[in-house]
Amino acid sequence: MNGGKSPRRRAREFIVQGLYQWQVGDQDAAAIQVQAEGVAGFDKADNPLYSTLLAETRQNAEALKLDLAPHIDRPWSEVSPIERCILLLGACELKLHPETPYRVIINEAIELAKTFGGTDGHKFVNGVLDKLAATLRATEMRKP
Repeated sequence: MNGGKSPRRRAREFIVQGLYQWQVGDQDAAAIQVQAEGVAGFDKADNPLYSTLLAETRQNAEALKLDLAPHIDRPWSEVSPIERCILLLGACELKLHPETPYRVIINEAIELAKTFGGTDGHKFVNGVLDKLAATLRATEMRKP
């Protein structure tokens, strides 16, 4: 991780890694926290944001999948694990954190997909979250 990343960007990177450990490695919150704290750069992350979003995304994962499903052109199981984690995080922020502008949430998700995802994963993430934002943030999107 380079020095130019904001504490919020760093937090989101650690959240995606934590969600991946949870989804793929079936690790619990305590194990994920210990792992994250041992990684260089974690001390520079926005820790309250990290803790809040990781917990909320895990707690609401099933509802968030239902929110995302109409906007995904394939079964959830066919979405790459890393893209699932990024989509869940983006959906959580869109749904539960209206204080964060939808454009910021989508741009962060795109950057996460470019960092961790496959070649065109960021385009997929962008398309899905754009459609979800149109549903969850319709009023905000209409503002000039």
